[in-house]
Amino acid sequence: MRVSKLSMLSVVGLLVLGAPARSTAATSPAPTQAQVDAMLRELDERQRNSGDYKALCFIEQKERGRNDLAYQAVVYRRDAAEKFMLLFLKPKSEAGKGYLRLERNMFLYDPSVGKWERRTERERIMGTDSRRQDFDRLRLAEEYDARLIGEEKLGRFEVYHLALTAKPGVDVAYPKLEMWLDKGTKNLLKRQDLAVSGRLMRTTYYPRWRKVHSPSKGGLVYYPEEMRIFDEVEKGNRTTVVITRVDLNELSNNIFTKAWLESKSR
Repeated sequence: MRVSKLSMLSVVGLLVLGAPARSTAATSPAPTQAQVDAMLRELDERQRNSGDYKALCFIEQKERGRNDLAYQAVVYRRDAAEKFMLLFLKPKSEAGKGYLRLERNMFLYDPSVGKWERRTERERIMGTDSRRQDFDRLRLAEEYDARLIGEEKLGRFEVYHLALTAKPGVDVAYPKLEMWLDKGTKNLLKRQDLAVSGRLMRTTYYPRWRKVHSPSKGGLVYYPEEMRIFDEVEKGNRTTVVITRVDLNELSNNIFTKAWLESKSR
């Protein structure tokens, strides 16, 4: 499986991103609050498709003292209707399991017991360090308020460092975020997820972004080709996600139903 090659990837990409340092170079005036808000809306819009979205994913989980785990899954999205499904194909023991998000409620189906269970946004996908949000489009402007921490250097990149706080009453995996955006491309390079207390829970790097033209949107849809997620609580645990074969053609309405997912395991 392709994901098995991930363990051989160089960590050079992470070292390139590195730890942030304050930029000493002359800079233009700092972005206003209105411009910071616009950055969030642009990040959301880049990943949103007015039609449907389908992608093949490879997920590799590494934990201290345990054998590496590898999964293959398919993501289905219908952004306009807030619908999302993650169906697992491999390994055989996990084939047919899936997560379904309908009307902001997320469910897990396990074909071995034939039952659906309600899940929260904090749910660890198949016990990995990934969450639903890692496979879905961003909704930052809808879910968070942001402020600029500063303009910094992240490795060789000039970045905007933002702090985000969840809006009241919004169900999110993490109530606080910090994000580093490339000033040139506006791509998200690094994200940190924090608990209410401010404790750091996860750090995610985005070494590569790709874009594909969407006929329904009449523009480009961006997606992270690779995500490297580091568990900051259980040090040494990490998950790598690679997204391939993105397809923006229209999907059947039946896909976003419990009955359709159940049929995949029969």
